Formats: sequence, C-alpha cells, structure tokens
Amino acid sequence: MSGDNAASEGLSTSILAPHPSEPHVAGSASRLNWLRAGVLGANDGIVSVAGIVVGVAAATTDRAPILTAGVAGLVAGAVSMALGEYVSVSTQRDSERALLATERRELAEEPEAELAELAAIYQAKGLTAATALAVAEELTARDAFAAHAEAELGIDPDDLTNPWHAALSSTLSFTLGALLPLLAILVAAVPLRVPVTAIAVLVALALTGALGARLGGAAPARATGRVVIGGALAMAVTYAIGRAVGIAV
Repeated sequence: MSGDNAASEGLSTSILAPHPSEPHVAGSASRLNWLRAGVLGANDGIVSVAGIVVGVAAATTDRAPILTAGVAGLVAGAVSMALGEYVSVSTQRDSERALLATERRELAEEPEAELAELAAIYQAKGLTAATALAVAEELTARDAFAAHAEAELGIDPDDLTNPWHAALSSTLSFTLGALLPLLAILVAAVPLRVPVTAIAVLVALALTGALGARLGGAAPARATGRVVIGGALAMAVTYAIGRAVGIAV
C-alpha cells in the first residue's frame, strides 16, 4: 500500500514538474522572445551593412568612402531599429493597458457576469460545466483580475513589454551585427576585402541562423540555409550594382 502511495506521489510529481525544454516558468517565454528578437536584429545589422560596404568596395578601393558608408549605415540602421521597436512596442503596450482597464472596470461593475464568462471560457476548453465553474470560482477568489486578463486577453498584467528595453535591445543587437562586416572589410587587404567580408558574413549568418532556429524550436539546417542564401544574394546584388556604378562613374 505504501509502495502504491509512493508511486502515485512520484507520478504526480513527474506530471506537475515542468519539462526543462518547455517554458513553464513565468517570464521564460518572454525571455526567449527577446533572445529571438536579438538574433534577428543582429542578422539585420550583418546583412544591411555588409551590403553597403561590399557595394561601395566594388565601386572604389579608397578606404574613406567605405568607412563613411559603413558607419552611416550602422548608425542609420541602429536608430531606425530603435525608433521602430519603441513605437511598435509602445503601441502594443497602450493597447494592452486599455484592455486591462476595461477588464478591471467590468469586474467591478458586473462580477457575476464576468464569473460566468470565465467559466464559459474553461468549459469551451473541454471542462464540464461544473468543473469549469469550480475552476473559475477558485481563480476568482485568488486573483480575479489576473485570471480574467490571462484567460480572456492572454495578457500578464505584471509582465507588460517595456518599449525602452525593446529599443535598446534592438539597437545593441543591430550594432553588434553591423560591426562584423565593417571591421572585416577595413582590416582585410584591398584585393581580399570582398572575399574576406563575404566569408565572415556567411559564417556569422550561419551561426545566428542556427541559434535562432534552436531558440524557436525549428529545424536548424533549413533556417540556417535561408539566412545564408539571403545574405549571399544581398551581397551579390549590391556588389554588382556597386561595380556597375563604379565603372559608369
């Protein structure tokens, strides 16, 4: 009998315990989203500035125009990323706050209707009417506002995205990515500028592509291939344009 109890307790523990590979811990899914956003920002920085410096290097061997264009592209891209993320996340946060304010008001004015609505949500997920009502009542007694925000809106009131964090994260990741092709083309000897930069960029894109796929749970080979091919095409196009413009001028 005691063995059965121990087995039952062990089974219960194993069921309730979170799997290490799944984001059950509060905030871990949000952190994964930030990491993925950082990887994407780095990819943007790598490809954008690589295209600029390779295009300019195809038109001239003079170091000054390459440096000027690369720095300008880095700064402009970083500022653009920061502004874009700040505006986007601020808009999202304003919308979430408005929804939460509406939900808080409805809870204060119509608590019984909100309880019935919460029970209906869980019933729609497969619970019986009695069980859904019991779950709704227990969650309401614990924290009605948090329960409704999560079930109805899919929002954690204590974990709203910070637009400043988003802006700084995007700016930093873009800048770090952009520095790679800029430094590679400046330190390489003139005849090797484009090949060295292309190799450095493709290796970096392969690494960030694999990392992004791992964070997103996707197949690394396919995701990496897309990123590398896209980067190679971008550099090829800008090199061809730079070459044509340089010859024409």
